Amino acid sequence: MKTFDELKKDWQGQSQPEVPQDGPNRIIEKITFLKMGQRITNIILSITALLLIGFFFYVAAYNYRTVTMGLFLMVGALTVRIVLEAISIRNIKKMDVTEDAVVFRQRLLSYYKQRQKVHYLVTPIVILAYCIGFLMLLPSFKASLSAGFYTYIVVSSMVLLLVLGLFIIKQIRKELSLLRELKD
Repeated sequence: MKTFDELKKDWQGQSQPEVPQDGPNRIIEKITFLKMGQRITNIILSITALLLIGFFFYVAAYNYRTVTMGLFLMVGALTVRIVLEAISIRNIKKMDVTEDAVVFRQRLLSYYKQRQKVHYLVTPIVILAYCIGFLMLLPSFKASLSAGFYTYIVVSSMVLLLVLGLFIIKQIRKELSLLRELKD
């Protein structure tokens, strides 16, 4: 059996996470960048949701069940993502860079795992729900719009989905890379 002094020596010999050279300032800068990115995402998603709600009332979509369901799916998907981003912003605000390095690192690891779940599990489901909602609107668009404008909507939405998909992937990689760097 080990003596108290041996246990104390083993405890003190454990490795501690390395604090960056420029200390907390670098960590604060990166966390601030993450919060700003999440706020911008929430603003964009909120504006999109408000535009869809305005469109709902503008076209009196409540008179058409399929259109109502499609718009509900689209707004619902955006709302889920907005709530998740708001929770993430709240969680990152709770992090105190002046805490013990071990505690801060564990909080950061927990936050990192949560963001991975959001990005790799929830985001694809949200995008899929949004796309399904949009596809539900297409028959109504086809019935009420000219063939040329309908084609424009279909083609431009596919291009927009591709561009936004690439942008989302880039942003996810950038955020997770930043979190990975902070974690290490």
